[in-house]
Amino acid sequence: MTQGRTSTSGFGWPLDLRPSLSLMVVVALLIACLASALAVITASHLTREQYGRMQQLEREQNQLQTEWGQLLLEESAWSSPARIERLAMQRLEMRLPDVDEVEVIQP
Repeated sequence: MTQGRTSTSGFGWPLDLRPSLSLMVVVALLIACLASALAVITASHLTREQYGRMQQLEREQNQLQTEWGQLLLEESAWSSPARIERLAMQRLEMRLPDVDEVEVIQP
C-alpha cells in the first residue's frame, strides 16, 4: 500500500530522498547551534588565557614595585649627608676649616 509521494520499503526508509523545507530548517538551526557553541568555547578559552596573562603581569608589577622601593631606600642611604661627609674626610682628606682659616670676601 503506497500513500502519496512517500513510499516506504520493508524497513521503513523513505524512498523519496528529496529534502523537505522543514528538514533544511532543522539542519540550518543545528549548524547555527554548533557554530554558536564553538564561538562560546573559543571565547571562554581566550578569556582564560588573557586572565592568566593578566595575573602574571600583576605579579611582575608587584615585584617591580618592591624592587623600586628597595632602590629608593638604597639611594637615600648612599646619598645621606653624613655618609658623604665621612667619605670626604676619609678618601679626600677634607675637613671643616677652623674659624681663623675662614675668610669672608666682600663684594
